[in-house]
Amino acid sequence: MFPKPNETQKNCFSESINEVTFMKFKLHSENRLRHWIAGPFIWGMVIPIAVTDLFLEIYHHVCFPLYDIPLVKRRDYIKIDRQKLEYLNLFEKVACSFCGYANGFFAYAVRIAGDSEKYWCSIKHAKKKGFHEPEHHKEFLEYGDKETFNKLFKVKK
Repeated sequence: MFPKPNETQKNCFSESINEVTFMKFKLHSENRLRHWIAGPFIWGMVIPIAVTDLFLEIYHHVCFPLYDIPLVKRRDYIKIDRQKLEYLNLFEKVACSFCGYANGFFAYAVRIAGDSEKYWCSIKHAKKKGFHEPEHHKEFLEYGDKETFNKLFKVKK
């Protein structure tokens, strides 16, 4: 589906890489129209992500202290620095900044949601083929383990 790297690209990578696996848009100038069509859908996400970010921050800074959950350090998840690379053009700098923010924000949001889930409901989901268990679920009680649940929380009848 994607072209093999040229000699210059091959020299930039180890021998084990036989295909360019990143910034593939640069290898597909024939798809320029597709990229322009996709643009409004990509950039249209700026406002919903920013609004979600605002509400997540309010939740995080109001509720976590009330629950005695340590605040998550935003700077550990969101990094915007690629605009400093002089070899990127202006569009690439802006796009890379947005991707750094969006992907970092979602990782940050997953961490906050995970810490919330750990506080409120530390029970794994039922095992189902294809379900990708989040990393933080590894510490949770097994689904359906009523005996351990009752021992830990001394459920009164």
